[in-house]
Amino acid sequence: MDCPHCTSPSAKEQRKKTILGYQIFRCSACKHLFNERTSTPFNFLEYPTDIVLLVVVWRLRYKLSFRDVAEMFLERGWSFTHETVRDWESRFAPLIADQLRTKRRGQVGRSWYVDETYIKVHGKWCYLYRAIDADGNLVDSRLSEKRDMEAAQQFFTQALEVCGHTPEHVTTDGHRSYPRAVREIMGDTVVHRTNKYLNNQLEQDHRGVKQRYYPMHGFGNFEAASRFCRAFDELRQYFRFRHTMRKSVSLPEQRRAFLDRLVTLQVLIQAAP
Repeated sequence: MDCPHCTSPSAKEQRKKTILGYQIFRCSACKHLFNERTSTPFNFLEYPTDIVLLVVVWRLRYKLSFRDVAEMFLERGWSFTHETVRDWESRFAPLIADQLRTKRRGQVGRSWYVDETYIKVHGKWCYLYRAIDADGNLVDSRLSEKRDMEAAQQFFTQALEVCGHTPEHVTTDGHRSYPRAVREIMGDTVVHRTNKYLNNQLEQDHRGVKQRYYPMHGFGNFEAASRFCRAFDELRQYFRFRHTMRKSVSLPEQRRAFLDRLVTLQVLIQAAP
């Protein structure tokens, strides 16, 4: 293991381990001691990495409050407060979202369906721009305080960055900001369709974040809302078992896939810089 202080490869494994069981190393070059979590986002945490990740995944994926998550881990012998859960979500939800966005780059189809739905933040309505492809896979999502030309352009710019290619078709509702935003950000070659009935699949897809959002009675601030919605959509897409329409996946296959992807996610996040 390379030393995180001087990057020397001459680190030697020590007999002792940390209280949480992580291996300790000593660098022969700079004489520093370090462990497996040094220079990672999980350094200085008083809980195992897998427990912290599981807390954040449960919080994002299921209809659980901060207090619900903390209470459920009591049965497993782990005691922490709801504020600790809030802090972990704040720190690691963006990390999960960024890693999953990078992982799915270039995997989106060429036909996009774009719409926005309402999210209440500190008593005010904000607009969650979302897009999926023809098979229902997530293209991107972005929370905005306004529903205007600038917000639409920022959403399309962000979507192109995460997808890595320009779509052939974009379907939206009749809001007047979309035609110009599509033309200026994606070019004249993209076919823009405005038909609310063609967006029925996306309207149904909004239910995922809506069902997760309703029990929370809104968000306290815009930053927390934006962070949660983005990470929720990325994690929901990651655990989506049908990547093509009408694909049949049995329950045993779904369960095996879920466990495999959960292990892969833990490895992916722990390896993040």
